[in-house]
Amino acid sequence: MKFKTDENLPTEAAAVLRESGFDAQTVWDEDLSGSDDHLLAARARSESRILLTLDLDFANIQAYPPHEHPGVIVLRLKRQDKATVVAYVRRIAAALERRSPAGELWIVESNRIRFRDGN
Repeated sequence: MKFKTDENLPTEAAAVLRESGFDAQTVWDEDLSGSDDHLLAARARSESRILLTLDLDFANIQAYPPHEHPGVIVLRLKRQDKATVVAYVRRIAAALERRSPAGELWIVESNRIRFRDGN
């Protein structure tokens, strides 16, 4: 699986994904920081990359229908410090062994992961 991590995530998030055997690029890697959300989503889609973000705008299925994307994972965490975010990315990496987010929206909360497909 291939990932693109948003600029609101620490670069360590991509490193965790790489350590877990995934191809992960950051928005910083491609000089996309400050880009419009729609441009970022289009770039992730054109590269067949799952977008990992803290930006709740990407949880809007009207604006970003899950079936039109390789996958979107939104972290909805009460604490968003680096250590907490990295810990949850490790949790996501483990969940990816059991399920693919292809065509789905995943909302990662402190006590669960909610899955929403394109229907």
